Amino acid sequence: MAIPRMKVSKQPILWPRINCLTLALVAALALTAFRPMPASAAGMSPVTWEQLSPPTSPSARADFAMSYDPVSQKVVLFGGYDATQDFNDTWTFDGTTWTLQNTPVAPSARVGASMAFDQSIRKLVLFGGFNGSYLADTWIWDGATSTWTQAQPTSSPGPLDGPMVFTDPLNGQASLFGGYDGTFYHAETWRFTGGTWQQLTPSISPTARAAAVLAFDPETRNAVLFGGVGDLNPYNTWTWDGTNWTEQSPATQPPLLYYVASAFDPALHAVIVFGGADGGTDEKQTWAWAGTSWRQLRPAKVPAARVFLGMAYDHATHQLLIFGGQINNVLRFFDDTWQLTQ
Repeated sequence: MAIPRMKVSKQPILWPRINCLTLALVAALALTAFRPMPASAAGMSPVTWEQLSPPTSPSARADFAMSYDPVSQKVVLFGGYDATQDFNDTWTFDGTTWTLQNTPVAPSARVGASMAFDQSIRKLVLFGGFNGSYLADTWIWDGATSTWTQAQPTSSPGPLDGPMVFTDPLNGQASLFGGYDGTFYHAETWRFTGGTWQQLTPSISPTARAAAVLAFDPETRNAVLFGGVGDLNPYNTWTWDGTNWTEQSPATQPPLLYYVASAFDPALHAVIVFGGADGGTDEKQTWAWAGTSWRQLRPAKVPAARVFLGMAYDHATHQLLIFGGQINNVLRFFDDTWQLTQ
């Protein structure tokens, strides 16, 4: 059975399952909220979100893949959907404007795919998603030639919607955790190596989930995982060092977030998290993971609450960017670009 998504013909990814959370669980999670801490109290400079005004932009959309490509020194965005269609267009952002790329070969239109930079091959790796069927194809974006090539791995994760693809802290290769196949959530960890996917066998793993925070922190050489949607309560924080998963016990955490965006900001020395949903409520909080603890930042200005947005840090222009997204269960989509500044 396909996951219904938030548009005329589809509803949000995994939404029927999140509605199955009991009122007691939602209430219990609500009790974990704590008073926002000023950025200065968190040991960081005060920050604000500033809306940019690029002369061209992708059309309003949600649930696309977005990542920074250090080869072309541009942020790359692929796919997504709006109230009428799924997309398979590719856009790049150079710090000033968005540019539609001419890609005669490209992945099929889809939502729920994920991609990250693979340092070993110097390309972006995109996996999976949903286009009426759950997808298990792997695509490679070459920033030097602005072209897509479909990989032909000999082994691969199965068809997955909402997997989390990230840069592995051990060797810089693209890695993947979790996802949803229409029946089950997954808790497998995979690494893309030698043109194929290799399933890893850590001694302990987070519980199965999809649509979670998962971002690489190059300063601590760990990836951080938080929240998501799953059959078991995913309200926890884990780190991955390239070999093992370790559950963390921070004194405070964000609310249970899913359909959320995250990326590492070297200026703040932290993984930044924005937006997402919490028990069906859209959020516009900004959180920072500095390696051992979560801090809530209080920007002077914030974008509207949203889900299924994209985030990436543009190393060429030193901007932490967000784009697009959607108001949950409402056919309102965004085409705005914001940067986080100090």
